[in-house]
Amino acid sequence: MNDTKKRYVWKSYVWTLSYLKSYKKEIVFLICFILVTTSVENVIPKLVQILIDKVIPNQNLNLFVVLLLILFVSYIVMYIAKASSNILERSISEKTSRDLEYSIFLKLRQLGFSYYEENPSGQTLSLFNTEVATVLDLYRTHLPSMINHLLFVVISVVYMLSINLYLTMIMIPCLLIYYILGPYLERKTANAFMKVSQKRMVFGQKIYESLSGIRDFRAFGVELWNNSKSVRAFEDYSKDLKVGMIWANIRGSYRRLVSYLGAVAIFYVGHQFIQHQIITTGGFVAFILLYFTAMMRLTFLVTSITEQKNIIYQIEALYHFYNKSIDVVEPSSPLKIEQVKGELRFHNVHFGYNQDETIIKGFDLYVKPGEKVAFVGTSGNGKSTLFKLIGRFYDVTEGNITLDGVPINKLSFKQLRSSIGYVFQDTYLFGGTIKENIRFGFPDATDEQIIEAAKAAYAHEFIDKLPKKYETIVGERGINLSGGQRQRISIARLFLKKPSILLLDEATSALDNTSENMIKMALEKITMNKTTIVIAHRLSTIINFDKIVVIHDGKVAEVGTYDGLFKRKGHLYALVKGQRNQPREEVLNGIS
Repeated sequence: MNDTKKRYVWKSYVWTLSYLKSYKKEIVFLICFILVTTSVENVIPKLVQILIDKVIPNQNLNLFVVLLLILFVSYIVMYIAKASSNILERSISEKTSRDLEYSIFLKLRQLGFSYYEENPSGQTLSLFNTEVATVLDLYRTHLPSMINHLLFVVISVVYMLSINLYLTMIMIPCLLIYYILGPYLERKTANAFMKVSQKRMVFGQKIYESLSGIRDFRAFGVELWNNSKSVRAFEDYSKDLKVGMIWANIRGSYRRLVSYLGAVAIFYVGHQFIQHQIITTGGFVAFILLYFTAMMRLTFLVTSITEQKNIIYQIEALYHFYNKSIDVVEPSSPLKIEQVKGELRFHNVHFGYNQDETIIKGFDLYVKPGEKVAFVGTSGNGKSTLFKLIGRFYDVTEGNITLDGVPINKLSFKQLRSSIGYVFQDTYLFGGTIKENIRFGFPDATDEQIIEAAKAAYAHEFIDKLPKKYETIVGERGINLSGGQRQRISIARLFLKKPSILLLDEATSALDNTSENMIKMALEKITMNKTTIVIAHRLSTIINFDKIVVIHDGKVAEVGTYDGLFKRKGHLYALVKGQRNQPREEVLNGIS
């Protein structure tokens, strides 16, 4: 690993620890409580030494009572300190975990639409399920454990040195023996479980795809194909988990082997020291008790450090995500339009999703307040992209777009997007009730307003026939409703929101003829005196629009009324003739 990579990895670890800064006082108290607990735990072997050396040989009952009292008080102190440290430890870890999760979630909300279009939902969910969970495990387990073990080992070694320097020195060759294979086994175990984590992430993504795409899998009859992919992912995960458990067992066995080898050496040397009265029997017993506990804690400490090194590599992905640049930034001091009229102007707009390809190339257009405008053209010429630019889902790379004379990048997201109402062909519904989905357009709406909006969208009739009416659960993405019903719910949202600008992607395309006519009448009401821009797939629906904008190669190829452009026999004329000569299915595929 080069130095730059090491510095980046170290930065990711420091970033993770930075969430602890807000809880410095709690951490100081936590360390104090841990010191008390570890000190008492190490005092107990000292009491055993006094019991063996002074109480038993001399039958000193008074001293025995004193030892019992000290032991009793020590246990009470240790219990209080242990309970307090556990409470503080849990409090710090949960608060820190909450802060981290909130900051990651906030980052997810701040990222531009480019992130969501480039990264599948399953991958983002896996990021939360694995990397975030790993960091939370660092707060809840590894850091507290490392502090505990480190303080215990330091205090134990001090006690051991006070008993006998030479016996304590025996730990050095034991540690050297441990370091022959110990770190290697620690790395192998940690790497194995890191692979387990990655395979679990892949398996989780397959499960998500299986659930979210169940309708398509069944429709195409490929459930077995999908199941086989999920099963393979689970088998890979299980195989790596088995390997990880094997390495973990080997690591544990090696730890115990080194501890027992050291114990054999201590017993031999200790026997010689006792015979030559260099150390008392009680002192030896106290030492051996401290040795076993210290060695166990020391190996656990090494394990904790090694595991944290591997955790850092997993944190790196989260750190990289957290430091992603935000494509569309809200202005720090946004301008405000007192009353949005809906005047839109495109000034020499250029835009491309990447540097290698420009989709919008010098687009100029003026839309008067209350004007009904249709965007037409063949696929891939930028009609949907222009909709995204109007709502600042993306920022233009050159030129600007103004709303009522104010550049939209100077407006707050709240004012800009609350002024715009979208209706797409693919309507997203939450898995809640119909009432909740309609209220999405205006969260403070009353039940009466919701019903009125549904009536205006011609949705009330079918809702009223449902067993639970407005309390009917629509299912995930509205799976319990037909396409036309979902579309009418989305239009009902629009009636509640009452935006100044309407952006419609052929809002009636998913409806039958009867419903389509009703929705057309409803849209005529809501679009009255409102700026309306429609992406038209069926050219027959835009004959009476104020302005037809034919978009070709990211530019305005033609602009005018339907009759005027048709007589000109240019781009619109060719599109109309194409639709008349093609079956409906081909037209819908060619005009989008």
